Amino acid sequence: MGENKRLMLAGEWYLPDDEELGTDTVRRVDLCSAYNGTGGNELPDADGRRRILGELLGSVGEGVRIRPPFNCDFGTYISIGARTFVNFGAIFLDSAPITVGSDVQIGPNVQLLTPTHELDTERRRAGWERASPVTIGDNVWLGGGVIVCPGVTIGANTVVGAGSVVTKDLPAGVLAVGNPARVIRRLE
Repeated sequence: MGENKRLMLAGEWYLPDDEELGTDTVRRVDLCSAYNGTGGNELPDADGRRRILGELLGSVGEGVRIRPPFNCDFGTYISIGARTFVNFGAIFLDSAPITVGSDVQIGPNVQLLTPTHELDTERRRAGWERASPVTIGDNVWLGGGVIVCPGVTIGANTVVGAGSVVTKDLPAGVLAVGNPARVIRRLE
């Protein structure tokens, strides 16, 4: 493993324009294109999509359904639990691990984002970034258009309302809405 990839996975500052990371990106582009049916071929059947997901993602539980289009940074750092449903237009930027539990419902156009960029203007211009894991607990529902920011954990059985931006951890069993998302009540 190269130094930049090691730094990326350790949550340290790294430069994403790296030959090794570029090779990983080419792999992801090819697999996402095949999955989404944008590589000049028809959309694969259910068995074909399942095979592509198994090759693209780090782990895929039984009965996972992801509606295309689906896009990610690498794929290999994404784990999705059994019976999870991901609707159209999902973007999972997995420069750090993304862990999605079982029985999760993810609405259309949801973004799970692990990378962040440098605030210093010169370092940002040079391309420095780092990443922090995102964890989604079992039986979570993320409404359409939800954005989950780097380093966030959402506890089991929590619901996040459509269009919310989750910037901080959310506990288990709550309803959260807004930008930034805030807990408005406990769920029974």
